[in-house]
Amino acid sequence: MNTPAHLLLGLAVFGRRGDRAVTTGAAIGAVLPDASLYVLAGVSLSLLNIPPSVVFNELYFSQSWQTVFAIDNSVFVWLTVLGIAYWRSWWPVCAAAGAALLHIALDFPLHAGDGRPHFWPLSGWVFDSPVSYWDSTHHAGFVVPVMLLLAVAASFVVWRRWNSWAMRGLAIVLLGAEVWVARQWLLFF
Repeated sequence: MNTPAHLLLGLAVFGRRGDRAVTTGAAIGAVLPDASLYVLAGVSLSLLNIPPSVVFNELYFSQSWQTVFAIDNSVFVWLTVLGIAYWRSWWPVCAAAGAALLHIALDFPLHAGDGRPHFWPLSGWVFDSPVSYWDSTHHAGFVVPVMLLLAVAASFVVWRRWNSWAMRGLAIVLLGAEVWVARQWLLFF
């Protein structure tokens, strides 16, 4: 799934009106499984001037990058974080771990040829799904409308749950970003 959709869903499921810390935790957790990709790709593309073809066809699949992805996309890492946070009653961290686990659960069936080792450190196995959220040769044309419906539903929940224009504006911006990114995937891939 695209990051804006993950963020909307994380806020809708784990955010709490009146509890800024929990809501912030949900937002952070929804993004963290993708954060390393943004940092690694951003540095490689912008600072190191590595061509996109090298970044996404070689470096993305390199052992070093896959190790980083294994850590921040590990079900076991996030379950451990959730367990400790629950035991200590750290509700913002619980929301972050829950949103990260939701992110991973939604990504798992939608990565054809570019999945992550979600069961690290117990296994380096990567599920190679027949379905992709971005690749038209792997049914993205069917997946994208479902993702958009989920994003619309989540943005509706965020809109209804929070009366502040800041949160409602965020929901609109994230939904707009999701539509734009989904359009790009369908047009170019």
